[in-house]
Amino acid sequence: MDLDETAARLGVPVADVERVHSLAGDHPSAPLPPIGDAPALLDRLAVRPDDAAEIMAGWPDPDSPLWTPELRWLLDRSTALVRADLGGHTWLSPGPELPRDRGPAWRHLYVYAYLALVDVARGYHSDHGVADAVTWTSLADLGRNLAVDRRMRGEGWPVMQSWLTLHARGAVYELGRLQHHRGGAAIDLHIPESGPLTPQAIDASLDEARVFFPRHFPGEHYTAFACGSWLLDPQLREYLPEDSNIVRFQRRFELEPYEEPEGLDADVEVLRFVFRTLTTPLDQLPRRTALQRAAVDHLRAGRHWRWRRGRFPI
Repeated sequence: MDLDETAARLGVPVADVERVHSLAGDHPSAPLPPIGDAPALLDRLAVRPDDAAEIMAGWPDPDSPLWTPELRWLLDRSTALVRADLGGHTWLSPGPELPRDRGPAWRHLYVYAYLALVDVARGYHSDHGVADAVTWTSLADLGRNLAVDRRMRGEGWPVMQSWLTLHARGAVYELGRLQHHRGGAAIDLHIPESGPLTPQAIDASLDEARVFFPRHFPGEHYTAFACGSWLLDPQLREYLPEDSNIVRFQRRFELEPYEEPEGLDADVEVLRFVFRTLTTPLDQLPRRTALQRAAVDHLRAGRHWRWRRGRFPI
């Protein structure tokens, strides 16, 4: 492939295509499951019927007119890029952000890459003795993120396409209420949109992780649970009652000294997670919950939220 021409046809910077070419190298890709198996797989990955219908409509059949040579190249090489880092635990972009209004092949290219990697991820889990139930629950974050992106009218996916490479490489495991991200000296905690953040649910998830990681990754030694989130911003206590689930979650952590995060805007993240929108004017956002009112009132007062990191011993 001519990389300059490929980038032009994809409508992305040449540097982004060069990055995929360089990282994927000559590493093997992974095949998509047969189209006949796709509906059951999508259902198992918690993909909603409306999203599943779009994915099926754009399926990369060999004779599909939707799939240009440059799209097929990017699907193959982005899959190889992620597979080459199997077992890795850092954030990884699978490829450039595509113009998603050009049809299902463009909109869901990285979903097809994820589907191609499901058996690769399952093999990695199996090699580490991870139970099928944990594997499928963890991988089903695909459906949750597609549903969020639909609610956000396509604003959410650029972040999610990199986030989901963690699942495909065996870095993130959903154990009860929390997702646990292995790597480094601490297990990073992520909070999916899956119900109340009650102390009992948090305790149960942490207890499960204390058993899970020594059993399945005995060569990795963790001393703490850690989290980076706007949910740890102490400013929330100005608005929320002391017995709220969020405040009780905050109390578990010893915060690190505040540093402005590079490339991350906490105000944007609050809008993303509390309202699932990045473009709705503040005066049009809902105010049904104490958290929604806090988010809006804080920003309308000209103040800013902060992304804080904290940890506590395992």
